[in-house]
Amino acid sequence: MIVRPLLVTDVDVVQEMVLEFGAYLTDLGDCWRHNFTAERYLSDGFGPDPAFRGFLAEGNGQALGYLLMAPNYDVDQGIRIEIVIDLWVRAAARRSGAGRALMQTAGAAALAAGARQLLWSVYRPNRLATDFYLAIGGQMVRDLDWMYLDLAKPE
Repeated sequence: MIVRPLLVTDVDVVQEMVLEFGAYLTDLGDCWRHNFTAERYLSDGFGPDPAFRGFLAEGNGQALGYLLMAPNYDVDQGIRIEIVIDLWVRAAARRSGAGRALMQTAGAAALAAGARQLLWSVYRPNRLATDFYLAIGGQMVRDLDWMYLDLAKPE
């Protein structure tokens, strides 16, 4: 297995996996919609001001999974962090080490960029993901809930 940076030419395989991930989340009860289109992947990940970067795990010529991440900052701790936006490992590749390798690669890339922590969110019903993250040493954030403000909708 190898883990390498995502390329523009990975657009189709990433889209396949995004749809797989969406179906998985929908089966868990999420109201997922396919908004991360091929156009968004290309313009937001590879345009003049990329919003994210990522990695692809491959084995035997097959895509096993992907990870997307973006830089951020934690004022309370006074440190650079990286947020893991998306991590998906195909069902057939689970327990192969692909998820762990993607997270290790993300951690190394984050460290190289000056970050001191990785941060991510987990859909609460996704026990498989929670168990995986706990197994690799992830810790739950206590006393915080993530919130958002939709800037695309008028008040």
